[in-house]
Amino acid sequence: MDPARTVPAPAPPAIAVEGLGKHYAGAAVFSAVSFDVAPGEFVAIVGESGVGKSTLLNCLAGLDHWDAGRIAHAGQDLGALDDDQRALWRRAHLGFVFQAFHVLPHLDVAQNVGLPLMLLGRNDAAGARVEAMLEAVGLGGLGARLPQQLSGGQLQRVAIARALVHRPRLLLADEPTGNLDPATAVRILDLLTAQAREAGAALVLATHSSEAARRADRVLRLRADGMVANDLTAGGSIGA
Repeated sequence: MDPARTVPAPAPPAIAVEGLGKHYAGAAVFSAVSFDVAPGEFVAIVGESGVGKSTLLNCLAGLDHWDAGRIAHAGQDLGALDDDQRALWRRAHLGFVFQAFHVLPHLDVAQNVGLPLMLLGRNDAAGARVEAMLEAVGLGGLGARLPQQLSGGQLQRVAIARALVHRPRLLLADEPTGNLDPATAVRILDLLTAQAREAGAALVLATHSSEAARRADRVLRLRADGMVANDLTAGGSIGA
């Protein structure tokens, strides 16, 4: 090997979690949680109800505070950022599909989906991108409707389109298919996976669905004492 040649350093993980711990009222929700997700990788997080999957996603998004450990995105320590810096980081790099939708009732569907582009000042091609995302999630032609005119499943798809519209580098999804019929759920999982692969984004999905988890590159089971691999193909279960 030519000693003059330099080998480039490996790219940092899209998200790296080291020894993460979270407590409420003095009681541990989880502790010693460590895992990495590579760019373009799809990781599903499973576990019993109440173990803290949604709380973990909120920590990964910098929306909730943790009591121990470290979270880094592409080498950036999120714990070193103040609230305003975290908000700017989320705006630029994160897409989040919330279980409770969190759509804005005074904005129509197209405005809700296009909100991340507006906040980033990317208005030049926003209309075409929003329309393409609405078509992709099966809501084409519904851009002028208000959220209260949609079903729960349609609102879930609005939330998914909004999370994807700005092509984020990190995509977090909390039970994204919980309000969808099986056929639409398959379509949405295909869309989430394809968009993540295309953008080289890390996709972290919290789910109770074995079918959704089996589509992931890796399945991790969250427990109160940490994170372990969960091989569903070898007879593992979501709640085990």
